[in-house]
Amino acid sequence: MIKRPTMQPSSQGSLPAEGAGGPHEEVGLIGPIDRDAGSGHRRYRSEDVDTLQALACLRAMGMGIEDMRTYQANRARGRAAAAEQRDLLLRHAGRVEAQIETLQTHLDYLREKAAVWDARDRGDELAEAEAWERIRDAVNRMEVAR
Repeated sequence: MIKRPTMQPSSQGSLPAEGAGGPHEEVGLIGPIDRDAGSGHRRYRSEDVDTLQALACLRAMGMGIEDMRTYQANRARGRAAAAEQRDLLLRHAGRVEAQIETLQTHLDYLREKAAVWDARDRGDELAEAEAWERIRDAVNRMEVAR
């Protein structure tokens, strides 16, 4: 009999986190995971681990449950759903790019505020005025993004 991974610790770190399969099962993102008759631990096939890792990555990037369901359905359909899958992932990539732009503006703002205080600490009025100008630019970018 082939032994399949359980939720026990793994030196390779390739197994899903404890409880990773349960919530995905509950919302219909993966089918039922087999359990060991003796211990009750989930027994993951390599396909289960791959699927859980892919779903964890998508979730970490902010993809919602409905889009993950569509993603899973498209995976099952294979090549017939390739265009739909591509479009789903590119739509989400666009959302991530917008978030990155927003975060970059926030970072710019914080760095320029620090530059104001650095210039003030050094008594450099010109550097402080220049930093304030860059802050106004960052604030304008934040207002445009709304």
